[in-house]
Amino acid sequence: MKKLLFTTFLAVLLFGCQEKAKEKTEDKEMAKAAPDTPEEHWTVLFDGTSFDGWHEYLQEGVSENWKIEDGAMVFYPPKDRKKRQSFNLISDKEYTDFTLSLEWRIAEAGNSGFFWGIKEMEDLRQPYETGPEIQVLDNDKHPDGKNGTNHQAGALYDMVSPSQDVTKPVGEWNLCELTINHKTNTGIVVLNDVEIVNFPVNDPEWGEMVAKSKFADWEHFAKYTTGKIGIQDHGDGVSFRNIKIKEL
Repeated sequence: MKKLLFTTFLAVLLFGCQEKAKEKTEDKEMAKAAPDTPEEHWTVLFDGTSFDGWHEYLQEGVSENWKIEDGAMVFYPPKDRKKRQSFNLISDKEYTDFTLSLEWRIAEAGNSGFFWGIKEMEDLRQPYETGPEIQVLDNDKHPDGKNGTNHQAGALYDMVSPSQDVTKPVGEWNLCELTINHKTNTGIVVLNDVEIVNFPVNDPEWGEMVAKSKFADWEHFAKYTTGKIGIQDHGDGVSFRNIKIKEL
């Protein structure tokens, strides 16, 4: 009887070990088959410690008008600005389909923005001559906030208005995500966890939107599906931090 019980115990123990080994094998196979976690796809564009990967438009490096403070890139507008001089920041790399995530904080009565699809050309002095813009604005105190909702914070500038104003008070950080996906013909702006703008990015719909905007007769505007990311100098103080991108 004792021998039978012992034999049964060994059989149960062996079966249990086999099942655990099987589970481990299945877990390993699932891990191999499972896609990478979303976080693994993100590339940091600004880590809060240096301007590596950035330069000023049509320039080399970054001027002293941009500072790094408390993990953010902070723009201090120059007191004496030469004619046609600007200090827009541009990524070194180009992107096509992506989700761009960043936080922005605008000065009181300030105006700024960020671009995509930028091409640097010597005869084009500003990134907005090629790159469409997502607006960054103090909606309450900057005049552009009263110049149509498609000029307010989060708008696809002069083309698509935000569905609602979800900006935080001036002095607080706003989290914004921009998705541009030509494969799905989708452009999305999510501001402070609320989707506020949705638009097509391919022709003919895209071309029709541009044709109804102030950019209708601009030769190079929004013509490039692949281009650089840009941060705008609009003459006002602005800060950006936690900038990262996920290519799609």
